[in-house]
Amino acid sequence: MSNTPGKRLPAQVVADDTKAFHALATIEGYTPHDPELKLEVITATFDELVADQAGLIRAQVALDAARDKLAHTEHRAHQKMLGAKDSVCSQYGDDSNEYAALGMKKKSERKKGGNKPKPPEA
Repeated sequence: MSNTPGKRLPAQVVADDTKAFHALATIEGYTPHDPELKLEVITATFDELVADQAGLIRAQVALDAARDKLAHTEHRAHQKMLGAKDSVCSQYGDDSNEYAALGMKKKSERKKGGNKPKPPEA
């Protein structure tokens, strides 16, 4: 089994740990037996936590900006293609192979609207 956690901790757990860390820093004479639990080591870990949280926020801001730019570019490209389809229709006609090559249905291939038979009256 891996030591790497699969999910993030709930925000409340992190907030509680942060409060406890600040309280621990006020305790005079704290000398644990485990060297990994010394205040200096815990402080370094919390410094890393703050840096990682800031990095995540920067990455989220960059992702939001990239998503907005992509959406804008998609809309611009779509508008250009709508214009190109109209232009091809104007130049070659709506029953041409060129028009169909753009994924449009030829006028001659469309279903003709007709009168639907009336249902029999009962």
